[in-house]
Amino acid sequence: MKEREIATLSDEDALLARVAWYYYHDGLTQQVIGEKLGLPRIKVSRLLENGRRTGMLEVRINSALQGCLEIEKRIQDRFGLKEVRVIPHLETEALSDRLGQAAAQVLMHKLHEGGLLAVGWGETVGAAINRLGHLFQDRSIDLVAMTGGVQAYVDGLRLAGNDRKMFLVPAPLVVEDPQVAQAMLRDTGVRSTLDMALRADYALVGIGAVDEKASVIRHGYVHPAEVRAMRRGGAVGDVLCRFIDKDGHELDFPLHDRVIGLPLESYRGNPQMIAVAGGQDKIPAIRAALQGDFIDIFVTDEETANTLMQ
Repeated sequence: MKEREIATLSDEDALLARVAWYYYHDGLTQQVIGEKLGLPRIKVSRLLENGRRTGMLEVRINSALQGCLEIEKRIQDRFGLKEVRVIPHLETEALSDRLGQAAAQVLMHKLHEGGLLAVGWGETVGAAINRLGHLFQDRSIDLVAMTGGVQAYVDGLRLAGNDRKMFLVPAPLVVEDPQVAQAMLRDTGVRSTLDMALRADYALVGIGAVDEKASVIRHGYVHPAEVRAMRRGGAVGDVLCRFIDKDGHELDFPLHDRVIGLPLESYRGNPQMIAVAGGQDKIPAIRAALQGDFIDIFVTDEETANTLMQ
């Protein structure tokens, strides 16, 4: 551990580190650890769970079956991706939480000291960010938004760490008039933040289905009638409030002229884009997005992966 990290280690973090060492390295039971440190067993259990949830503890599984390797390779080859991570399906936990944790694990290996992470918004992306709080602190990593919509980012990122910089686009996600959108996109503050997102080391986004459960509808950014019209116009999914057809091409919809953000083709090549998504209702959207040539790394669950390749 670095000297700076030791100096800033809280009493709770130091206790967690000691508990984790006894549990994972020395193989002691939670009961024995509690007796050794004068703690109730439930306190030991909660420390370990909190460490895993926040990303301070990272559990590696060294197994030939890790991450469903066969299906990972098939998806990677099929869609020309740089990397694919598939996690086992589990009925008893929310899929967005499990996928968020998996995306967080990917980013733990990739983000370096002083790095910059561009982020979209949504439930699964928020779940990933909330598990990376310690990583952002320890490695001095900053965050930058990829679209307007300040409140969505504040809601999704507020647990990421209060003293890390979060560069937000000072504008709504969707405005009423295309001319207003063009004026906002020329604004220095808006443009500089969006340009910063293009210079990030990695970008993390979700993939949305074109239905009434879509995040853009639930958060009130797009009216259900607009979504139904776009579905009739060939839309099968959205990424960053940009609706795409079955081949992953961004469609020419009037809505896109009112979105405060960059076209998806702007992200081809840099930064490396990590998409995290799962669920049977999102299969058409996921398949389309992976064919769009703007995603580099894909994180999903086993059930979604198997259906995707059928």
